[in-house]
Amino acid sequence: MFEQMEITVAETAKLLSTDSPPLLIDCREENEHEFCRIEGAILVPLSDFAGKAEALLKHSEEAAIIYCHHGVRSLHAAHYLHQQGYTNTLSMHGGIEAWSLKINAGIPRY
Repeated sequence: MFEQMEITVAETAKLLSTDSPPLLIDCREENEHEFCRIEGAILVPLSDFAGKAEALLKHSEEAAIIYCHHGVRSLHAAHYLHQQGYTNTLSMHGGIEAWSLKINAGIPRY
């Protein structure tokens, strides 16, 4: 079930470059977000996710991609949103670590 909720960093980069990009949610903690982030991401820490993430989504079909450090927390966040009825939320496989390695080496790794 979780596998169907993931998207690669390459697919994410492609979607983010379109005229109608999905909402990008960073579910890491504030100190991680301050250290490095993907431009345009909205911080909604997993520790404070319930309620706040839903408030960002205008409707249950709105596209959103969630990322964290390695993709574990974001997978849980995507699963949570699916349980709440949001059908178009995905976790970015590999997280910002994979993004730094494959898409933007200028983003610091930790």
